[in-house]
Amino acid sequence: MFMSIQIKGQIKGQIKEQIKRQFKKSVFLCIVLSSQTMVAAVLPEDRADALYHSYEGGGVKVDGPSILIRKRFLDDFSVAVNYYVDMVSSASIDVVTTASKYTEERNQYSVGVDYLNVNTTLSLNISNSSENDYESDTVSFAISQDFFSNLTTLAIGYSTSSDTVMKNGQEDFKEEVDRQNYRLDLTQIISKNFLMTLAVEGITDEGFLNNPYRSVRFVDSTVALGYSYQLEVYPNTKTSTAVALSGKYFLPYRAALSAEYRNYSDTWGVAGQSFELGYIHPFGEHFIFEVTLRSYQQNEADFYADLFPFQNAQNFLARDKELSSFTSNSVGLGVSYEFKMAMAGFEKGSVNLYYNFMQFKYDNFRDVRVALTPGTEPLYELDAGVIRAFVSFWF
Repeated sequence: MFMSIQIKGQIKGQIKEQIKRQFKKSVFLCIVLSSQTMVAAVLPEDRADALYHSYEGGGVKVDGPSILIRKRFLDDFSVAVNYYVDMVSSASIDVVTTASKYTEERNQYSVGVDYLNVNTTLSLNISNSSENDYESDTVSFAISQDFFSNLTTLAIGYSTSSDTVMKNGQEDFKEEVDRQNYRLDLTQIISKNFLMTLAVEGITDEGFLNNPYRSVRFVDSTVALGYSYQLEVYPNTKTSTAVALSGKYFLPYRAALSAEYRNYSDTWGVAGQSFELGYIHPFGEHFIFEVTLRSYQQNEADFYADLFPFQNAQNFLARDKELSSFTSNSVGLGVSYEFKMAMAGFEKGSVNLYYNFMQFKYDNFRDVRVALTPGTEPLYELDAGVIRAFVSFWF
């Protein structure tokens, strides 16, 4: 059976990135609403979050719950546990053109510990992600230090992941992937209303990096379609670098503006850049509204082609549309409602709803569902929506 690990990678990655961004923004909102005076390093607040996420677009649906609980103890420590689920149903263009619809489920468990010593925070996180044909174990460590009367914060992080790639229907197929991630964040308070962050990230991947199910197509005049398929072949190493510069400006009426530029490149020849603008506006004592705009564009990988001229045309072969040249634009809307709680042991809570509409347009990936001369089919594009709904309780 052919399946699209694009779902495991790109789509899930988009959802997790959206969720990660949103929780960072929720912390930022607390700062905006409470005070514009920055303070020394502190441990995260005691809170519990229950999240539902959903992605739907291009014949793919990914949804599921996530539960996060964080608790401080012994004054200097904070522990967080998280359970995250992806339930995937796919009839994407990759699947319907080479196989049939499928469903699967991924479960992820993680435990993290933060230790605060004056202006230094040490963090350790361990996670396991499991599905029927993919297993991943990750360990990450980070250290954050405040300098110059807490006006400057430097954070350095490292994570390592050991993954096992399997293939349904082939018991003896088992390949390994080792991943390492290095990150440096420098945050500087420019004024009481303005702060900037420079983030640099490097990732090295080594092992079986392609999809054991996905195929590429090549010109074949001996068949009626005019083309045939063969399995894709990737290099077994990749190094990528991303640099992001972001800024946040606190407005006098408790609102805030944010902007980010991010540049990405890797040794496979992919280069991309994104721009994001955001605006956060509180309304009354309880509501917070948010709008974001994001644009992303990239070029194709060195070994990508929508249609190869013949079988085994080169050493490495790819037809994953996420390695092609494409642009993506999205708009996001969100609303949060915060309220006090009279229940014993709880201080306050919030209800949050966010929706992102995303549009993808591919420059050299064609829709082979339209039967035309190979290489002249219409270019593929898709629209997708991401919903994130979660409740939070502080205790």
